[in-house]
Amino acid sequence: MYERSDPTIRGLYVAPWACAAVLLGLGAPARADDLADLKARKQLQWGGDQEGGGPYIYPREDKPDEVTGFEVDMAAKLATYLGVESVFIQSQWDRLPDMLRTHKVDVVLNGFELSAARTAVMDATMPYFVYGLQLLCHKDDARCAAWDDLKLPRDGNKPRIGVLTGSAAEDTARAFCGEACEVITYDGGTDTMREVETGKLDACVQDTPIWRFYATRFPALKAVAAPVGKGYYVMFVRKGEAKFVQALNEAIVMMLKNGDLERMYRKYGIWDDLQGELAGIVANARFFGLENAWAAVEAAAPAPAARTDAAATAGAAAGTPTDAALLGGAATATTGPPPSGAASSTPPAMPASTMPTQAEVVVGGKIGGWEVVRKYGAILTQSAGMTVVLAALSFPLAILLGMLVAVGRLYGPLWLRPILTIYVEFLRGTPVMLQLYFIFFFLPEIGIAVPAFWTGVLGLAINYSAYESEIYRAGLQAIPPGQMEAALSLGMSRATALRHIIVPQAFRIVIPPVVNDFIALFKDTSVCSVVTIVELTKRFSVLSMSTQATVELMVITAVLYLLMSYPMSVVARHIEKKLGVATFA
Repeated sequence: MYERSDPTIRGLYVAPWACAAVLLGLGAPARADDLADLKARKQLQWGGDQEGGGPYIYPREDKPDEVTGFEVDMAAKLATYLGVESVFIQSQWDRLPDMLRTHKVDVVLNGFELSAARTAVMDATMPYFVYGLQLLCHKDDARCAAWDDLKLPRDGNKPRIGVLTGSAAEDTARAFCGEACEVITYDGGTDTMREVETGKLDACVQDTPIWRFYATRFPALKAVAAPVGKGYYVMFVRKGEAKFVQALNEAIVMMLKNGDLERMYRKYGIWDDLQGELAGIVANARFFGLENAWAAVEAAAPAPAARTDAAATAGAAAGTPTDAALLGGAATATTGPPPSGAASSTPPAMPASTMPTQAEVVVGGKIGGWEVVRKYGAILTQSAGMTVVLAALSFPLAILLGMLVAVGRLYGPLWLRPILTIYVEFLRGTPVMLQLYFIFFFLPEIGIAVPAFWTGVLGLAINYSAYESEIYRAGLQAIPPGQMEAALSLGMSRATALRHIIVPQAFRIVIPPVVNDFIALFKDTSVCSVVTIVELTKRFSVLSMSTQATVELMVITAVLYLLMSYPMSVVARHIEKKLGVATFA
């Protein structure tokens, strides 16, 4: 009965794809960005994640919509040397290499460790910071006095160690633990310290600058033993950009020689004796012209015999890997502990004299109550505005696409129906995050670069169109078939009958589930943070990392979501009453 179709209906079938093509057309094809392009554009677009917190990149206390930190200062100084403007691009930390690969940033500058795995796919600058790894436990935990204590079962369970996802701390902890303890990964640097304070973790491993910067914020924690291992923070650029690497290296050298680096690090309390190795790397005459930063580090690294601390000497004697051995092609330059079962299970300690000088930037204690509302209520409300805009633009598109797909499945030609069914099942069966990744990171590979904002709008619209189509299909099927037959018998075309008879009745039926979907879309906008959009949930996460006022920020965020979604429920009930749809409460 419903195999008939007319040109008007057939014209609707391509609309979902035409709409997507229009939005995709908003992006320009991706192209290479070398040093000349950067200078022509007069912008150094550098990628980082402020969710990681201080001392790297974190929101300013007086202006939470702006960022500060030693890497923010460094990027500004680099831009000055290059004669351009510094532009910060927010991204998830573990997605920064993808941002670089797809030409969305010029350089990755966010505490990225020098490792063989990374230099295989990106080019590295010379190191700009030397760090160690610090083991932290709760100050009242008498069972945690050394690394080896973490291999002892606790109440029959494996000890739990928290680390930052994809970091050298994770590699170190996993190499140390083996099967004796459990390594838990987190997206934020301070997350692990908070979890140790609350007892959810038995310990965590932090880069030394993080611990030194936040030590006063976490008074319930203690540093266990001396920092271990040794690693190097470097900047990464795309493969083959030798001139860009050279320019960045020259800027780093100038900052080191004229004292800019030391002033920056002292400002945040992270300058220590380990930074003396940077001068050795610069002094290495072979450095300039080397494509691989590993060679410069190996050439300038102190010989193992020069290390005087007893722990390191004992570790070397017992077979613990030396720094030189670790640098020579290992997976990471920072792995300190040997594998489980080695002669010495304790990671090699760093030299004792590594304490920083007094920081100019002082991180105070936690704030709470109305002080949080006063300081951060406005920026959270502003971020809620981004959530509203994303939802307001994407949901009408989802409604349009969903209706067209539903009509096509019910009244379209036979060949099209299975295609639309696959469309619906694929979108419902795969995560919206994966679909956003596809638009934002894969399409540039084929020459289509969609801006972050429109990626969010397009991704949410396409994903929700699948759910909307099922709602409308159910509504259309709820209309008695005789009404379509009667309309056709009166001489109406199928398109006219749908527009004036079937769809209006179906619309009344589907109002409640459609409103429910719209409210769900408000919350799912949080997924857009994976493509660099800072909406309400991402802003909450960033501020929570830097302030530790988690409860207060959570309450403000929840209230804002309620204020955004509840009015829609009220409007929907009003529409239902006007249309005569039965309602409850």
